[in-house]
Amino acid sequence: VQLQASGGGLVQAGGSLRLSCEASVDSFSGYVMSWFRQAPGKEREFVAAINRGRYSFYGDSVKGRFTISRDNAQNMVNLQMNSLKPEDTAVYYCAADRKIIVSSYSRPDQYDYWGQGTLVTVSS
Repeated sequence: VQLQASGGGLVQAGGSLRLSCEASVDSFSGYVMSWFRQAPGKEREFVAAINRGRYSFYGDSVKGRFTISRDNAQNMVNLQMNSLKPEDTAVYYCAADRKIIVSSYSRPDQYDYWGQGTLVTVSS
């Protein structure tokens, strides 16, 4: 499984960005797809997940501002980020796993596959 994240960049506070992650994998629809982020000096933080049934889950810090979606025909997961804040600055990673259970979605150690990360910088 290979994951390729894209869409990061520099944006002003209050702005929007859309991240995408393309998966090179068979049976993409069978994977839970998630986004994590990691700021300098901090632990990797859960951002959002979307499961096989397209139910979505969000970290508390992004609820109401970020939206995760998936396109199974394109093997793609997207993260629409609105009302961005300087504290959203981080490297964003997409992750995938077939077997992960709901209670573990927020745990980075439970994912088998990771993309390379894309940098999001939000200026104040």
